[in-house]
Amino acid sequence: MTTPRHLAGLCGLPQTLSALAVVAVASIAPVVAAEMEAAARQPQPKSEAVTPRTAPELAPELSRRLTPEQRRLYLAWRESRSAFERQYRAYWSKVEAKRDVRKARRLLGQDFTAEDYVATHPPKYQGPELPADIARIVTTAKPPPPEKPLPTIADFVANAKKQFGFVPKRATEQEFKQSYAREALRVGLTKDQVVRVYALETGGQGTYDMQSGINPVTKQGKPISSALGYAQLLHANSTGELVKHGEAIARRLTAMAAAPGTLAARTAELKAKAAILSKMLRAARSVPDEWSAHQRFAMTPAGLGIHALNLDADVGPWIQVLKLKGLKDSAATYGHPNLSGAEIELMNLAGPTTGLEMMTPLGRKMPTANFFSEGGYTRNGVVQNKTAAELLAALESRMEAQLQKPGSIEFAQIFDQVARQ
Repeated sequence: MTTPRHLAGLCGLPQTLSALAVVAVASIAPVVAAEMEAAARQPQPKSEAVTPRTAPELAPELSRRLTPEQRRLYLAWRESRSAFERQYRAYWSKVEAKRDVRKARRLLGQDFTAEDYVATHPPKYQGPELPADIARIVTTAKPPPPEKPLPTIADFVANAKKQFGFVPKRATEQEFKQSYAREALRVGLTKDQVVRVYALETGGQGTYDMQSGINPVTKQGKPISSALGYAQLLHANSTGELVKHGEAIARRLTAMAAAPGTLAARTAELKAKAAILSKMLRAARSVPDEWSAHQRFAMTPAGLGIHALNLDADVGPWIQVLKLKGLKDSAATYGHPNLSGAEIELMNLAGPTTGLEMMTPLGRKMPTANFFSEGGYTRNGVVQNKTAAELLAALESRMEAQLQKPGSIEFAQIFDQVARQ
């Protein structure tokens, strides 16, 4: 099952000014649409001669607030923007159609050809910009609806307790990194692979309870996705990994509880955690084992609660490492046994199947828009206007820079210490 990240945001921060521009246009787009709809509902004066109009009239409220010159500029911008949006929509429709063709070819065991991809990057708006004073008037005339806040760590923890009676066991950063490193080495991942993914996903300074959009040092910001931890798993990823590995994790907790020399309190804690995890697993398996179903389930109280497993000192390192191991195993199945950190990250971002497609000789030459959803593409500047090969190079470059940050250095040192034990 493919579980694409859809580019929630590397290091939890906007990557380019172009991304901010997209956000700005998106914020005014519903206002413009509503204004055009309101204008369309207005009764038109009767006339013996019908004069064609190149653009709909303004809604009365907005028209009253704009000067004649502002109205002229706004209508010119709106007409240009509408033409661009039609071109933009046509581009992404073509991308989706080509993607469907490749899916069909994959099912039939057929090789892809260059004709199965869109060979150009998305079109860019080249028309007049909307002056800031007019944009403010348009927005105040009919403010856009408020954004629905994304769930936070507090929501994950609260739902875990309410739905399952689960409270994550906390740890220091050093303790969590030690457990993470031990688990990674146990399943065959290398220090270079894991630390490079950490460096890129968290900016080289992330904490195990870091949520995308929140600065791990200052704790300022607001969530831009549900991504948590060193590998930045989405809540739907947590559901998927629990479905795959929940039974084995519960057995492992039970075995740890039965190990000779385990203190009574720790034994009781591990047994209780195993029982809770089994309850979570039953909830996760109540929906079909597919990405879209996991996405929907992840936004329910039970799904939000399951995501809190990433914060647990026992289970958190396991579930995140198993996600990375799954990517490595998937690549090995298709003849790529030795992945670089950038290649693992590419599979983590785009999904295993798509990431591998991007690594093929043909896929490397193609624009990245072929491999991501429109929303994922526009939200993250690092993928924009690149080929797959250029994206891999960009990820590698960012990793090199973030490896010099304190968190990455500490993680690498802990890996070395654990390996010597």
